[in-house]
Amino acid sequence: MPQRRIAVLTGGGDAPGLNAVIRAVVRTACGIGWEVLGVADGFEGLFRRDGVMPLTPPTVRGILPRGGTVLGAASRGNPFGRKVMKNGKEILVDAIDEVAAKVKALRVDALVCIGGDGTLQDARRLLALGCPIVGVPKTIDNDLAGTERTFGFDTAVATATDALDRLHTTAESHHRIMVLEVMGRSAGFIALHAGMAGGADMVLIPEIPFRWEALAASVKRRETQGSKFSIAVVAEGAFPAEGQPTVRVARDGLKTEKLGGIGNQMAARLEALTGHESRCTVLGHLQRGGTPTAYDRVLATRYGAAAVRLVESGKIGHLAALRGGEIVGVPLDDAAVATRRADPAGEMVRTARGLGICFGDA
Repeated sequence: MPQRRIAVLTGGGDAPGLNAVIRAVVRTACGIGWEVLGVADGFEGLFRRDGVMPLTPPTVRGILPRGGTVLGAASRGNPFGRKVMKNGKEILVDAIDEVAAKVKALRVDALVCIGGDGTLQDARRLLALGCPIVGVPKTIDNDLAGTERTFGFDTAVATATDALDRLHTTAESHHRIMVLEVMGRSAGFIALHAGMAGGADMVLIPEIPFRWEALAASVKRRETQGSKFSIAVVAEGAFPAEGQPTVRVARDGLKTEKLGGIGNQMAARLEALTGHESRCTVLGHLQRGGTPTAYDRVLATRYGAAAVRLVESGKIGHLAALRGGEIVGVPLDDAAVATRRADPAGEMVRTARGLGICFGDA
């Protein structure tokens, strides 16, 4: 019987725990006598002479605590886009058939795609073209519907919580409103969890549109209770009831709209409405970087090992997912079709409201 072979790649933005997944795939697969290939920089590595490399236990030694990904992450945008000349102009075309041919040329039993909603949607397209795909969920936003928890989320929350702890001292010393903007395009899990863990007074999430007057009233109410400062954490996708999410234009030459700026807008509006000096801190990519927490290392390791087991049991086209505390296989077609969002009427939000956290909706 020929030796079995699998390949692994990481797509989309980096997340703490990616290297733990890669390490677990390699150690688990090599432990049963399989060969493992690493694809550099997402699907882009398929088109480079040095883009596919053998991975062995010695090559992944020491990467467990490291942030980022030793394989490199693909650039944002269409991973199947190829630049070609047409009528004397360079245009971008969808070359998914070419990508699929490259995957099949590897002659692997499966390509393990580690990524978020975008990467998993791409994986589904390749699956439909006959490529053997197994998925591993990855996003610090924790917003993939197919699984109960994604690795990287715990580290992001811990980083945001640490930032809130540090902002508390400055806010209290200078009697200021301190606003922390965190990631969360359409789901506010980071803001909600960090806000509760960090003792925030206001939490703004995309699932609950807010009113400026309600936030100002919350600050003034705290003042009557003897508190001269307030702490707010806001997800980048949060927006007022009468408006839309705040966007900025990316500096990538493509005029791509990206979220960002709600934190500074909030600080300015609250200072104008309350008279309290306000400052904003944008946590940005600090949430993605650095050493993963122990929880994320363990979860990512379980996902990587489970991906190999899915291949071994013939469950091509499945996603390794956390369900009821166990890692199970879920069909990609069922798992990568929706975004999971915080429940405005759920236990987490109810608990936060009971603690006096203001969401700005009343």
